Amino acid sequence: MNRQTMLRNLTPLFAALLVLTACNDSAPAEPPLAGAAIGGDFTLTGEDGQKVSWNDFKGKYRTVYFGYTYCPDVCPVDNQRAMAGVKAFEKNHPKLGAKIQPLFISVDPGRDTPAVLEEFTANFHPRLLGLTGTKEQIDAITGAFAATYSIGEKQDGGGYLVGHTNITYLFGPEGEPLAILPTDEGPEAVAAELEKWVH
Repeated sequence: MNRQTMLRNLTPLFAALLVLTACNDSAPAEPPLAGAAIGGDFTLTGEDGQKVSWNDFKGKYRTVYFGYTYCPDVCPVDNQRAMAGVKAFEKNHPKLGAKIQPLFISVDPGRDTPAVLEEFTANFHPRLLGLTGTKEQIDAITGAFAATYSIGEKQDGGGYLVGHTNITYLFGPEGEPLAILPTDEGPEAVAAELEKWVH
């Protein structure tokens, strides 16, 4: 086989390699929650007692978790993993990390006062903001954000449990849903997911 014939035979291979390289350099796939009917404007009460609206965070990425401060296990674990992932992302990308606003929305408005929320969120991240409201407000918001909750019967001593969706959503700068952060896989997986979508 002469040199010219060999080059001619290799041309399709070079073309295939170029296509493969182009595919590998392409932008990430569309966010898994792109186009989902999740989210929407709301106004709740923040940790300082002042009104806080969803649109106050326009231009920022937002993580959203629905839970309650008296939760005995799931909420502390989920928030520890999610916020540890945010901290790891911030360490590697300080400017991008500063564009993330974490939110903790209480589904237990009867007990989660602004002061109680502030004490709870301080355990996980300095920017994690606790929000509360009336039951009617929480009902509307959980419906809009594809979350659920149910307040259990009171136990001896007056305490009760609250069943709730334990999902950590990631929203984009325009309030659009992007992804669910994999808190069940640990902080490293959360940081990796943030790497995909926070730019």
